[in-house]
Amino acid sequence: MDRHLSKAARHLFLLVAGIGCVFGPAAAAAPAAEDEAPRVLALLDQGRAAETGRGLVRSPALAASLYREAGRLGSSEGYYRAALIYLPGRTPALHAAARCNLEMASQLGHLEAFRRLDAERRRSGDAGTGCSEQETAQMPDLAEFDLQGYIADLPVAKQRVAGLIRRIAPHYGIDPELALAIAAVESNFNVRALSPKNAMGVMQLIPDTAERFGVRNPFETEQNIRGGLAYLRWLSEYFGGDRVRIIAAYNAGEGAVDRYGGIPPYPETRAYVKRVMDYSCTGGARKGGPREKRI
Repeated sequence: MDRHLSKAARHLFLLVAGIGCVFGPAAAAAPAAEDEAPRVLALLDQGRAAETGRGLVRSPALAASLYREAGRLGSSEGYYRAALIYLPGRTPALHAAARCNLEMASQLGHLEAFRRLDAERRRSGDAGTGCSEQETAQMPDLAEFDLQGYIADLPVAKQRVAGLIRRIAPHYGIDPELALAIAAVESNFNVRALSPKNAMGVMQLIPDTAERFGVRNPFETEQNIRGGLAYLRWLSEYFGGDRVRIIAAYNAGEGAVDRYGGIPPYPETRAYVKRVMDYSCTGGARKGGPREKRI
């Protein structure tokens, strides 16, 4: 036991350790980053690219937005990485943002975030929350994410998947930028991606959608891409080319979009639509701009 932990921290640490003894290691802490859902893994990798300047203009602010979005999807690692960007908190606002993200990561079981948060509370003597309602509800600004630059710096295998999407999409009457944005958000071009809801492959087809559009093997790359593009073509015809409704339906289903007359009021779907729209509208236009944007 770390003798530097506060009394409250020791109680929680013992509770978590006790849970681990009864139910096993998986219950004792948040899942490792590599065990996250495909959309979360995509956000974490895209956040790392923005943080380090891998294929993008280096932007800690953009990285923090991507990491926080991963956190909103249940990733303690996402909130923790966002907190590390805001530390050491050069201004009161950044300090509050760091503390808020540490708290959110701690609540999701991130033990290192809990240790840092406990140290911060002991240092400041303030055990209150660092999260304002505005901080927890704000939508991320992802408009500067250069999807084409990001793709160009991916591993060769994923670049080939993106190239296949570019080549096939026009045959289905689908804008390649839209198809690439959906693939980036859904799976980060991972042909073996499998979500907790059993969505499969690059375009994350659920079994019903795969069957509906004649996909026999959702993990065969071209079949999966063609199935996703066929669904997008169907949605485009159904919604008269309304891109916002097409994207919302790809996430939540056309029935939900019909029921609400537009984007359903689900936070995940609203964030999904904004992210796909941001990714599909940026292209490579910011190449050659400043190489770093600070918080």
